[in-house]
Amino acid sequence: MTEILDSVAACVDQAIARVGTDLVLMAPLGLGKPVQLINAFYQRAVTDPAINLHIYTALCLETPPLGEGVQASLAGPIKERLFGDYEELAFMQPMRAGTLPANIQISELYFKAGSMKNVPGAQRNYISSNYTHIARDMFAAGANVLVQLVAARDTPEGLSVSLSSNPDTGIELMQLYADSDRTCISIGQVHADMPYMENDAEIGVNAMDLLVRNPQYDKTLFAVPNAAVPMQDYATALHASSLIADGGTLQIGIGSLGDAVAYSCILRQQHNSEYRAAIEALTHQKVALTDACEPFEQGLYVSTEMFVNGMMHLIEQGVVKRRVYDNLALQQGLNGGAIDHRIDARLYDYARDKGLIPARLDEAALAELQYWGILGEDTRLAGDGLVIAGRDQANDMDDPGTRTAVLAAGEGRALRHGRILHGGFFLGPADFYRKLRELDAAGQEKICMTGVSRTNQLLLDYHLYCAQRQKARFVNTGMMVTLTGAVASDALEDGTVISGVGGQYNFVAMAHDLPGARSILCIRSTRGSGKQLRSNVVPFYGHITIPKHLRDVIVTEYGVADLRGQSDSEIIKRLINIADSRFQTELLEFAKNHGKLERDYRIPFEARNNTPERLQQQLAPLYQAGLLPSYPFGTDLTEQELALAASLKKIQALSEEPGHFIATAARALLHKGNEEAARPFLERLHLEHPDTTKDFLIQQLLMLELDEQGSLKVR
Repeated sequence: MTEILDSVAACVDQAIARVGTDLVLMAPLGLGKPVQLINAFYQRAVTDPAINLHIYTALCLETPPLGEGVQASLAGPIKERLFGDYEELAFMQPMRAGTLPANIQISELYFKAGSMKNVPGAQRNYISSNYTHIARDMFAAGANVLVQLVAARDTPEGLSVSLSSNPDTGIELMQLYADSDRTCISIGQVHADMPYMENDAEIGVNAMDLLVRNPQYDKTLFAVPNAAVPMQDYATALHASSLIADGGTLQIGIGSLGDAVAYSCILRQQHNSEYRAAIEALTHQKVALTDACEPFEQGLYVSTEMFVNGMMHLIEQGVVKRRVYDNLALQQGLNGGAIDHRIDARLYDYARDKGLIPARLDEAALAELQYWGILGEDTRLAGDGLVIAGRDQANDMDDPGTRTAVLAAGEGRALRHGRILHGGFFLGPADFYRKLRELDAAGQEKICMTGVSRTNQLLLDYHLYCAQRQKARFVNTGMMVTLTGAVASDALEDGTVISGVGGQYNFVAMAHDLPGARSILCIRSTRGSGKQLRSNVVPFYGHITIPKHLRDVIVTEYGVADLRGQSDSEIIKRLINIADSRFQTELLEFAKNHGKLERDYRIPFEARNNTPERLQQQLAPLYQAGLLPSYPFGTDLTEQELALAASLKKIQALSEEPGHFIATAARALLHKGNEEAARPFLERLHLEHPDTTKDFLIQQLLMLELDEQGSLKVR
């Protein structure tokens, strides 16, 4: 029986009593970390050197630093509003400072992108593992304390528990330990605001050894604010969205590019003529109303490791609506058009033909048919017969009277337990969590949080998953692509880990194994600015995440390169065609000098003007119509905060170009702006009466930037 405690310290005591002082603690990535519980283990090890504590986890969430000066004045109130009393992981600052006690070790399997570039301890202890192998690897590492943030609800049978955001590896780890004779303790920390997810995430009352439940631990959940979507990401996403097939399957990731892909699908659905016009402008060719750009009539099904906010918007807008069923016969019938979701004669006869409805029912067959909704809950066995809608019928599913009774009872009903989304974990803004908490019974039925052993691969049930994931499009991001199609997504060539492999390799490999599927890797064509501008299409690179033999589709803001099954020379041509034109010549010469392209090859005319300026022209109609908002799914920032953030970003960028900075500073000092309109902005940053020359200069630059972006207009 699960023991319920009200103290994390008591949980630590029981864990030590159960497994000893060599603690190998496994915590989920992201939102599923029980911060107070982890901190209690950490603090106990800090105070007791006899304890050896090794924490394995991934994606440790930290609130953003305030910065200094005017940046802190802007960020402080925003941070307080967005993150409230969120409690930080106690080991993060010592790990960053290199001051972790000798008896404590932290190993992450995935970093927040770029967050650990200059943290030697984190780099040394990083573990590279495909997402589908994490449970296996943690079991092999000897994890003996499993901790997780969970949701709970009181039922007539007692307290029921849900793994909520992170059944991703939890389900598999629990099974591994259940099938072994290893000593382990599992501890859940209940949080009142965690969405209670049903289906696979619901683990019952006694699945964990300990539950700590104390309202004092219900600190603000970590919510990831929506990111602004830049023009380059919108262009990339528009290209990618045109590859998504109606009636197919979708997977996308977090961040501005994931939001842009989701929003582009909504644009395709809700503003199709404007969407097609944008695709025509970007691709330089006429786009007919074909299956590449039509609205989503059948809709999409989502199978993803990460359930992101954009997917919830796709559900709300009627794009994600295709239901799949964990029954191969039903799924194949739906795919082939032999049946639809209605309980009717076609479905009855099809199910009888495929053996889903046996000639004679027993208790197991009756329960399964009721689960799918083919038979009503009031149908029951009675001796040698059946009772259907209160009337006796023969227990012979080929009997005309029984068939008629089943169809009459099922009139107006549809199949049950169809899912429109299977996800491994979720992370997003606060309103996303709110929507999940408020799901009604129909919403819970359609969404299934489950293990990544299901979402990220085909091995558990190849034929069923192939049937469900028809026309799959797995959309992910990479950092760089080589001219032969290999992609670097997780680390630099000097070994510095930027993020992690996560599920990217799994989805790329699955795209090659799954009939009709494609892997779409989106890559920004350049990085940096000014003198630091670099191409992300590179001749070669000293580290790769996706090898060239798994190359498939690469998308930049300048177009789509279909690389599957192509020769090296053709791949090089296609990648150069979607590179930034400022780097095309050197890429072309490299390929020619190394014998990969014929000497007389020329870049096609339509690909020679891949510049941000041209993109701006191509997307101008959508921007002017208000169809490409900076925050497609809203923002928690006020208009004033958005204006200040944009201005300070521009001012910061000026410091990297001394010549431009001097010219702009001179212009700012001569500028005569609307001081009264600027007052609220200056007061927010405590710049209304600058005390130093530096603050005075920032004040003047800020007034110039605010004026030029139109924020100081008289309202």
